[in-house]
Amino acid sequence: MARTATRTRTLNKTRKTTARNSEISMHANPPCIQASELKQRRMRLLKALEGSVGLVFAGDADPNLHHPFQANAHFIYLTGIEEEAGASLLLDPQNPNPGRRVQLFLRPLNPEREKWDGFRPEIGAELRGRFGIETIFRSNMLPMQLLEAARRARQLSLLMQLAPHTAPVSADLEAFRRVCERVPGTGIVDRSQVLLDMRARKSADEIACIEHAGRITGLGFHVAMATLKPGMNEFQLQRAVEEAYHHGGARDLAFRTIAGGGFNSTVLHYHANDQPLTSGELVCLDSGARWGGYSADVTRTLPVSGIFSERQREVYEVVLRAQAAAIKACKPGRRLHQVDEAARAVIEKSGFGDYFIHGIGHHLGLETHDANPDAPLADGAVVTIEPGIYMPQERIGIRIEDDVLVTRRGPRSLTAHIPSSVDEVERLMRR
Repeated sequence: MARTATRTRTLNKTRKTTARNSEISMHANPPCIQASELKQRRMRLLKALEGSVGLVFAGDADPNLHHPFQANAHFIYLTGIEEEAGASLLLDPQNPNPGRRVQLFLRPLNPEREKWDGFRPEIGAELRGRFGIETIFRSNMLPMQLLEAARRARQLSLLMQLAPHTAPVSADLEAFRRVCERVPGTGIVDRSQVLLDMRARKSADEIACIEHAGRITGLGFHVAMATLKPGMNEFQLQRAVEEAYHHGGARDLAFRTIAGGGFNSTVLHYHANDQPLTSGELVCLDSGARWGGYSADVTRTLPVSGIFSERQREVYEVVLRAQAAAIKACKPGRRLHQVDEAARAVIEKSGFGDYFIHGIGHHLGLETHDANPDAPLADGAVVTIEPGIYMPQERIGIRIEDDVLVTRRGPRSLTAHIPSSVDEVERLMRR
């Protein structure tokens, strides 16, 4: 009973702290992507098309509404619109009317259906102002507008990500094939790298959104360290973390939270989160909040009892040194495999090379595994750095992950405020 009362007081204190932080974030003009930046992106893309036509689709929603819809990340990047299923964006650089070089297409209104799914506004000044796009049509106008654009340009550029031969072709390629059958002499070129390269180099506002998502994520990890106790279920830990995100102002998770204790800490994408956490073991907590459409992605490995054993500390320190080496290697012009080599050298030298079974990280942004261009790291790229050692036979899985901004002045961790050293973690858990 006394232990339960203590835990309740701790939870209440943590919730008050989270609520205070949430109030600060709500009144401090948290970051967002401005309409002016979205317009600049579209103008840059028009220039990169070199006179050819581009087409980006938002994608279609589950007709039964069983799953929430989120538009294709390329579409969101260019429009800021996340929830318009069936929408598309046509880029027509050679249109003689400058106001029609960017055209947004939205599904037609359906008042009967919208009584169920929610009413949508008519096209007018309010909608054009909200989206910052002068020309908006309904999607039944796309075939004719695309035909006219193709007749002018005679060249169509693929912008959406290419698909392997075992998957359906990208939506723009499917449309362009049909257009080429109807407009003789029209060709298709691959410019799918253009948007990948643009998205890889984050703007100041994008970095601010990721950093804010990281601050909210930090609230969850502080709650985890304050409340973690032997006997707690993995799901209870998950709920405590995610509740802190919501108190911090986040409406969405970046991905499904991983909270794997003991043997489960060695499973990279463990999601059951339904087992009790045992004294003397570790829990690998991999989670992140979203803010303004942008993701944070953080992992910490915590001792369930609040203190690392000698063996756990030994392995943990190796992973921490490997992460430091990899972060140091994050420089413009480097490739991720070179960053990986820096971490792997530390782990292999310590004798754990066979237990580092994944790559060092990935790009981060509108998607948790964000656009990953086949190019060196750009100044302004944000990547995760997440080395790990996994030894199922010892029930030890340790991963440490932070979100790192690559700059000419040197790398900067956007999530360094979340404790990661052995001493910091143990001290916070004691408190």
